Amino acid sequence: MIMDRLIDAIVAKQNPTVAGLDPKLSYIPDFIKVASFSKYGKNLEGAADAILQFNRGLIDAISPIVPAVKPQCAYYEQYGWQGMRALYETIRYAQGKGLFVITDGKRNDIGTTMEAYAKAHLGVVGVEGELVPAFDSDALTVNPYLGADGIKPLLSVCEERDRDVFVLIKTSNPSSGELQDQKLETGKTLYLTVGTLCEKWGAETIGKYGYSRVGGVVGATYPAQLSELRKKLPHTFFLVPGYGAQGGGAKDVAPAFDEKGLGAIVNASRSIMTAWQQTSAEEQYFAKAAAREAMRMKEDILSQIGEIKA
Repeated sequence: MIMDRLIDAIVAKQNPTVAGLDPKLSYIPDFIKVASFSKYGKNLEGAADAILQFNRGLIDAISPIVPAVKPQCAYYEQYGWQGMRALYETIRYAQGKGLFVITDGKRNDIGTTMEAYAKAHLGVVGVEGELVPAFDSDALTVNPYLGADGIKPLLSVCEERDRDVFVLIKTSNPSSGELQDQKLETGKTLYLTVGTLCEKWGAETIGKYGYSRVGGVVGATYPAQLSELRKKLPHTFFLVPGYGAQGGGAKDVAPAFDEKGLGAIVNASRSIMTAWQQTSAEEQYFAKAAAREAMRMKEDILSQIGEIKA
């Protein structure tokens, strides 16, 4: 099962982190932008090419360190179809380097519309009798607030093509509690109710490490809830945003892990992508700076959770 492949990589690299690829033009060194804009112009094509070249440099540097990357769709969609092509090329390049790719799209709909999202990001689409993969990521983040009608179409595609989903449970943003912390008539919070559904949705797909293909997004900025959910959702693997620029630290994310150091992968985006700017490195060394920050993050988290054991 593919969640096992992600965990295999985490164990092999002794690194439970994922690098977010959420590029802004302001993050990209001038020498890359100058080359892309000289070739294509200061337009969507030039911007998309600069993003792709930047991503490739980052991936080359961090692929020996991290087990996974997480491109956020919005940063590519804003540059039109050219940006989406850069997303496609980024996914292919990362997978070619052996990385697990989580597309952060937070998709949500029902019925055939959700099936279309599932085919686009995780499955294959029919073209005159031929089945062709589109973006073909390894996992996709999804919004659960339409209930099972918005999740089940994904699960059938995940079963067919051995893919994963990460369902929003308790997100890292400051206002998440306006909805997610509300208590229902059952006495459970909404976030715990969603988490319990994740356990149910993934119950038939538990792999060798005890985790299913239905993971959950739980933010580092809420360590108490993270600890609560780890105890109550023993088969749900967590994607943990909020480390680094959003304020979460290694002590905050430690409750996401089980006694073997498994059960979660922690995301950082801005702190890795802009490490060259934060350390005042020369721009041609942007990738080396990213690798140093990725290694620092790894060591920081391992200092709290210890050796990761299979």
